[in-house]
This record gives sequence, C-alpha cells and structure tokens, in this order.
Amino acid sequence: MKLTKTQKKYLNYGIKFGIVGLAIWFIITKVNNQQNLLAFTSLVKSIPSSTMYVTLGVVVVLMLCNWFLEVVKWRYLSRNLESLSYWKAIQSVFCGLTWAIFTPNRIGEYGGRVLLLQPKNRARGAVLMGVGLFAQLVLTSFFGALSIAWFVTVFIDAPASVILAIWMIAIIYAFAFLLLYFNVQWIDHLVGKLSWLSKVKPFFSVLKDVSSRELLHVLLLSLARFVIFTSQYVILMVVILPEIPLISMILMIFILFFVQAAVPSLDIFDFSVRSFVASNLYSYVTTQEIAVMAIVSCIWFVNLILPAIIGSFFVLNVNYLSDSNS
Repeated sequence: MKLTKTQKKYLNYGIKFGIVGLAIWFIITKVNNQQNLLAFTSLVKSIPSSTMYVTLGVVVVLMLCNWFLEVVKWRYLSRNLESLSYWKAIQSVFCGLTWAIFTPNRIGEYGGRVLLLQPKNRARGAVLMGVGLFAQLVLTSFFGALSIAWFVTVFIDAPASVILAIWMIAIIYAFAFLLLYFNVQWIDHLVGKLSWLSKVKPFFSVLKDVSSRELLHVLLLSLARFVIFTSQYVILMVVILPEIPLISMILMIFILFFVQAAVPSLDIFDFSVRSFVASNLYSYVTTQEIAVMAIVSCIWFVNLILPAIIGSFFVLNVNYLSDSNS
C-alpha cells in the first residue's frame, strides 16, 4: 500500500522520536547506574583541576578527530555509489552511532548510516560500510592477538613450548586477518556459492570493484583511528596512573580492544565488559583497579555516549521515508 504524503510525515515523526526516545532512555538508565563514572569524578579531585581540564579536553578533541576520520572513510568508501557532502556524511555517521547503542553488536549502525543514502544504494552501501568496519577489526585482531602472546610470555608461568605455540597461533591468526582483508572479493565468491544467499548476491558484487590500493587507503585511515583511541587511554592513564610502564599500558589496551571486539554486546552495556577485562588485566601492573575501571568508563562515556547524544539531533533532522534524505 502506497503511503500518502501526510502518512509519511507522521510515520517519519514516529520513527524519529522512537529512535531518540530509545536512545535517551538507554543513556539515562546506564549513566545513572554507572558507579565507575562517580569513581572517576572522585578520582580526579586529587589531580590539579587545570591538568584534568586540559586532559579531558584533549580526550574529547581526540574523540571528534576519531569520528571525523570515520566520516572521511565513509565518504571514500561510498564515493562510487553517490557523492556525499561532508555535512551529509557527518549526519550519516552520527545517526548510525545513535542507532548502535541500543542494538546488539552495533548492528543498528548499518541501518542508521545507510538510510541517508538513496534507497537504491543502501544495500551496497551497507556492504561497503562493512569493509570499513572490517578494516578496524583487522587492526584490533592483529595487534590484540600479538599482545595476548606478549602477555602470556611476560605474566604467565607457562612452559616454553606452550609460549612458542601461542606465539605461532597469534602470528597466524593476525596475518590471516590481513590476508582475508586484502582479498575481500572472496566474500562475494562465497556468497555466490550459497544458493540461499542468491537474493543478496548482486549487492556483494560491489566488493569486486574495491582495489588493493583502496583497501590500503581504508586500512590506513582505520589505523589513524586506532592510534587515536589508543592515545585517549594512554593520556588518561599517564596522568592518573603514571606508575604503569608505558609498553605494558599500551599492549594491555590492545588486549582490551581485542576482547571487546570478540564479545557480542550492546554498546550501552559495553562498559561492563571493558571494566571487567581492564581491571583484571591491569591488576598485573597496578593495584589501582578502581582507577583503571574509572578511566575505562570515562572513555566509554566520551567515545560512545557523547556521539550518541550528538547523533540524536541528526536523527530528528532525517526524513527516513522521503525519496531524498538531504
């Protein structure tokens, strides 16, 4: 049944306020129950206020840089489907972040982002967006696997043969991700072999047009993002927990990212996974476990909650049922 203009208008309002309402409810519920954020507030009282304001300011600026790089990456990936202005790409990315916080494993980010594309391009856009997310996963898996091998070597009393085996598995695992990433067309080939996926096969054919040079470009943008959100943790830890050795600090952050990516969860509940893993990891190098969990919760708030709040304003400006989402 074809909707009238008035019906579309009111359905648009329903979708917008439904998404924003859900996001606000999740955010308020979880932030109010987040004891680690309160611990962070208490923790920073022992640090000069000027130092803390500058530190938090840098962390927030890095968050904006991080998501700006994602905007650049999204424009680059989707440029052969349609040309997105920076403003429309920003709306697209932040709408996706709002959708992501209340959907399992960030799956809503796909819908929230590609809905700003023309309807005919949305399915292919989702596939290309997947390439960008996979590039981020490749880096998380590569550095995380090698960091786990380092952790076992340094902190676990295991036979040399076991440690050697772990290193071999980690190296194979890490480079397998790189191999698969630079051969993403294999996914199109696999989809073509499965008859029950025949209806979506045309959408995955877009992977055949992505060159190795383009994949490298996307991977480098993803690496820049990886460096940025690693730096956010390092900056806060150097200020609050300066006794932790820098190398151990960084490699444990990589393990934290790895576990976070491996465990399916809602973005809004992700702080529980991060806090639990971080407190157990860093217990090997510091007794300040509450401080570690507080830092992780602060980063969680800055990197996920603030962007979701920003995205909720963009959600209200998107006409999901019109022919053009400009």
